[in-house]
Amino acid sequence: MSEKNKLSLSVQYPDPRLQDSITRQKLRRWVQAALFAPAELTIRFVDAEEGRVLNRDYRAKDYATNVLTFAYNEGEDIADDAPTVADIILCTDVLQLEAAEQGKTLEEHTAHLVVHGVLHAQGYDHDDDTEAAEMEQLERDILEALGYPDPYA
Repeated sequence: MSEKNKLSLSVQYPDPRLQDSITRQKLRRWVQAALFAPAELTIRFVDAEEGRVLNRDYRAKDYATNVLTFAYNEGEDIADDAPTVADIILCTDVLQLEAAEQGKTLEEHTAHLVVHGVLHAQGYDHDDDTEAAEMEQLERDILEALGYPDPYA
């Protein structure tokens, strides 16, 4: 691993349903593929209730969503070599439902949302069409390099 992409990764499974299938090793591989700089990240798998509370309290949206990214040094005046620091919250219930609805494997869908969350942690967004197109292309490229199909196909 290059020094540029040094990674400190903590993985939490308060909702343990995906602990055996979405392993720390897979998560580390997906995160590393999406990193452009050093990072200190926590990935946390939660149930629908915790996901709903977090989304309500921090985004004023009273429903569970698939992924939430809390980037702690985004937009700050930090040193160029300072790591990205973020928590990425994945809701198991939503991941399972969306994967089934979209005809994807749970692994494919989770890999996509981890990459999506890591890009958000590094300042990428999809607030307008130009940003969305750039972020989606990055996601496609990263997932293709990891051996996964286009998540938007």
